[in-house]
Amino acid sequence: MSKTFNPRFSSFVARFTAAVVCATACLQPPAAAAAEPVQPAAPVDSESTLLSALERQFLAPPVQVTIGMPKAGEGYFSPDARRICYQAVPADYPFYQIFVQPFDMASPRPATPVRISTGRGRTTCSWFSPDGKRLLFASSHLDPHLDATESAARAQAEEDRKTGRRRRYQWDFDPHSDIFVATLAPAAGEGGGLVQLTNEPGYDAECSYSPDGSTILFVSDRDGDPDIYVMDADGRNVRQLTNEPGYDGGPFFSPDGRWIAYRTDRLEKDMLQIHVMKADGSGDVAITSGQGVRWAPYWHPTKPWLIWTGADHSDPTKRPNYDLWIAAYAVDAAAGATGFRCGPPLRITDHEGADVLPAFSPDGMLLMWTASRGDGGGRAPASQLWVSRFNAAAIGAALEPVAGPREGASQP
Repeated sequence: MSKTFNPRFSSFVARFTAAVVCATACLQPPAAAAAEPVQPAAPVDSESTLLSALERQFLAPPVQVTIGMPKAGEGYFSPDARRICYQAVPADYPFYQIFVQPFDMASPRPATPVRISTGRGRTTCSWFSPDGKRLLFASSHLDPHLDATESAARAQAEEDRKTGRRRRYQWDFDPHSDIFVATLAPAAGEGGGLVQLTNEPGYDAECSYSPDGSTILFVSDRDGDPDIYVMDADGRNVRQLTNEPGYDGGPFFSPDGRWIAYRTDRLEKDMLQIHVMKADGSGDVAITSGQGVRWAPYWHPTKPWLIWTGADHSDPTKRPNYDLWIAAYAVDAAAGATGFRCGPPLRITDHEGADVLPAFSPDGMLLMWTASRGDGGGRAPASQLWVSRFNAAAIGAALEPVAGPREGASQP
């Protein structure tokens, strides 16, 4: 099964992320993963990284923290903020792999990564357990036809290199995709043996732990349509939370574990919007609407704020620019399905490249996201992870308050 996104959306995703989908997994533990020979470097400093007037209101100058691989993105902090996990394309392999690398809150900078995934197959959606001892991710390394899959990808890449062709983005919902958890060594962060958590036919990916580590959210198309599920941390007791036609994905629990934010295209194919529902799947509320793509919602850990990626698609003659938006929210437990409300969103980036997949540090002071800033060496810069100090005071002053219950949803 494959999904071809709307051309307006796909041109962005092709360059800047493969986070919407991943693939298969296996029961065999991998050999100890060795670090890729990537040397740390000084933070990137070029004219293209300078912040705009809008961005300077809310962010400090960003630092690039991933280097040495053609593309990297979808990064998240460990609970103690001393490590980050992410997916990156190695120089000698066509598909994303999962990496962990050290991180310094006081002085963010590139560091040497350690590969946690097996080194084969498509991987995505890494996430630390709340105790920081395990890493969750999805992988297709046990695809029974993986040799052929890799050969086809390499042949296509070589053909495209020779012809200069840039293909329309398509990401497969790999039917062999499953979710795994790796044990992390306390010191170096290396991955131990993998434990397979899902083993149903169909795509299983886009996974994250609940705040207490007892359950895992994930996305599966095991019933023929990508929906959101939850299971116990050991892979048992699987329950389906959404069951609407269309894609539902990218779910994350709120810091208190009571709500789930996710993206969906149930109203218009490929036109993703942000929704929030209660942890049991009830009380679903649309947070965004309109002619655009809004996705990758993420909760601030200490403030009642939601951040996401959004772009306006209302004018077909204009190139959509994907940027980061943030909004305040309020919860009224007595209001039933309308108990979760968001205020008008505030735009905090306007770089000409894509700014996507935002994630806060555990204390909410740093923002990490996937961006195409920096020096591309004469070409458009590839996506990498960037980190900036987040000006919460300025954000709080600029955000509009949340109004009382009303019809409709906020729009960037």
